[in-house]
Amino acid sequence: MQLNKMNLSHHRIDHVFISHLHGDHYLGLMGLLFTMHLNGRVSPLHVYGFRGLAEIITGHLCHSRSDLNYKINFHELSDGINVIFDDDALSVETIPLRHKIKCCGFLFREKPKPRRIDKEKLLKGMLLQHIAALKTGTDVHDEQGNVLYRNEDFTLEPRKSFSYAYCSDTAFHPPIAEQLKDVDLLYHEATFMEAEKTKAADTWHSTAVDAARLAKLANAGKLVIGHFSARYRELDGLLAEARAVFADTELAVESYTFELQP
Repeated sequence: MQLNKMNLSHHRIDHVFISHLHGDHYLGLMGLLFTMHLNGRVSPLHVYGFRGLAEIITGHLCHSRSDLNYKINFHELSDGINVIFDDDALSVETIPLRHKIKCCGFLFREKPKPRRIDKEKLLKGMLLQHIAALKTGTDVHDEQGNVLYRNEDFTLEPRKSFSYAYCSDTAFHPPIAEQLKDVDLLYHEATFMEAEKTKAADTWHSTAVDAARLAKLANAGKLVIGHFSARYRELDGLLAEARAVFADTELAVESYTFELQP
C-alpha cells in the first residue's frame, strides 16, 4: 500500500531484508509477495532473515494452497557482522543489535564509482573506444605502447559513494559505532523520550537521546529517527531531545525524502 501511495514500483525489488521476527517488521511481506505474483512476476526474489522466516512464508503458501509464479531464495542470517550481499554497485552487511529476540540492522555501502569523462576536454578525432577506456580509469596507448591520452587529463573525480545504516529495534549498543564510523545516513530507532528511559531498557528499545549518542559516536553525516511509541501524538519532543545531542537529526515520517549531498 505504501509503495503504491508513493508511486514506487515493486517490480524493481529483487532483495528484501528483514531485521527480526516481531510482527511489525514482517507481517506486510505476504501482501507484497502475493501482489508480485498477481502482477506477473517471474524473476526470483531474494529474502534475508533469521531462522523461522522461511517457515512462516512457506507455511502461508502451504495452508493457502498457493504457488507463486516466481521462486523465493531464502538467505538465513547469522549472528555477528557478515556480508550478505555484494555486487558491482554495493555491498550489504549485517549490524549486530540488542533486542528481545535475534535482531540485526543492515549497512549498505556503495562501491567506488568510476571517473567521469570531462566532455569539455575531449579532442576532435578521439575514438569511442578511447573514451570507453578513459571511463574505466586507464590511460589510452597506441600500438607501440606510447600514451595517447592520459586519463587524468580527460576525466573528473568520481562521484561520492554513499553509505546508509538501518538500525531497527535495539537497545543502545555503543560497540556498533565502530562498524558505522563515518556513515553518511543513519536510521536508528527512537521509541521513547528520556522520561521513559527505564521503559526503553525494559523493552530493549532506545530513546531519542540514545539514537543521537550513537550517531555522535559513529560520526554519522545525518541521523533519521523512527519507530516511535504510539503514546506520542506529537513528535517534536523526540526530535528536540535528539537534536540537543546530534544537531543534524530528522524524523522518519512516511513519504519524506532525504537527499544526500556530495
